[in-house]
Amino acid sequence: MKGRTRRACGVAAGLVTLGGAALLVLNAFNSNVMFFVTPSQLAADSVAPMARLRVGGLVERGSVQRDPEGLTVRFMITDTAREIPVVYRGVLPDLFREGRGVVAQGRLSPEGVFVADQVLAKHDENYMPPDAAEAIRRARSTVKVSDRTGALR
Repeated sequence: MKGRTRRACGVAAGLVTLGGAALLVLNAFNSNVMFFVTPSQLAADSVAPMARLRVGGLVERGSVQRDPEGLTVRFMITDTAREIPVVYRGVLPDLFREGRGVVAQGRLSPEGVFVADQVLAKHDENYMPPDAAEAIRRARSTVKVSDRTGALR
């Protein structure tokens, strides 16, 4: 082999190696990506069933139902415009309360129920994730007066 051919083979092998490494990294990112949505965005967009998501908002007052024989909890997350039912099996964070901010990670079932595998509660009275605060602000500004009366529940 000539030096020129040997160099071209080395460069080609290096490019193939870099391409393979980039493919593995992008595949790892793709499998771990979760989009943050609010209940209003979830109702407006057609999200693929069983896609991994983060749903954020407030725990609706009076909606928490605990299974007396297990760790299953049902509650509603709202952004003050729309609600989504959530089912979670596990121990809830100590700061989880009605009327407080929460982010649930999981999948939306074909029936429209969000099946959470992790629930995160906000840390204090003044903290809300910037994405959640912005999404709630946008949802409030786009809601019509008739929507708030419960006509679209």
